[in-house]
Amino acid sequence: MRVAMRHWFALSAIGRDRPGIVADLAQLIYDCDCNLEDSSMTILGSEFAVLLLLSSQSAEAERLLAAGCKRLEWEKRLTVFFRPLDAEPVAYAARARARRYTLQASGVDRAGIVAKIARCLADHDANIAEMSTQSRPEPESGTPIYTVRICLDVPSKADVAALTRRLHGIAEELQVDLTFDPEP
Repeated sequence: MRVAMRHWFALSAIGRDRPGIVADLAQLIYDCDCNLEDSSMTILGSEFAVLLLLSSQSAEAERLLAAGCKRLEWEKRLTVFFRPLDAEPVAYAARARARRYTLQASGVDRAGIVAKIARCLADHDANIAEMSTQSRPEPESGTPIYTVRICLDVPSKADVAALTRRLHGIAEELQVDLTFDPEP
């Protein structure tokens, strides 16, 4: 008995937020004989954005996805992009060899907050798994306050003390409050 090969795909979509986008994408996945393995969805301003990891054992899945994505773009006014992956995602194994941390930085909105923090994390081989940012006016003064929240995986071989020192140096330079803690 021959076992069907499993195919992997990444799919992203963005469009004006409205009820039914998730239902439309879930129907596409079902119609293309795919499984939804992992997802991240959010509303950015008035736009809905999604990133999906799909798998399928169907040899026709790529062809069906290509046609289905074009149909969704035309009928539902979504911008949809997908691509086949070369192999099963290895991120799951990498996460097993890392420790999850949370980082939050908040302060007066200024250029470079995300750029400097992200570069520091990359320099220490830390992988950003999730990130959200927002700029909101302070209630009393109206001063824009910027907040970034990051969930990240720090490899077991990383020097966490050095990473922590560098992050706090960046926080001091940018004049933001920063917390960096391991998840329980």
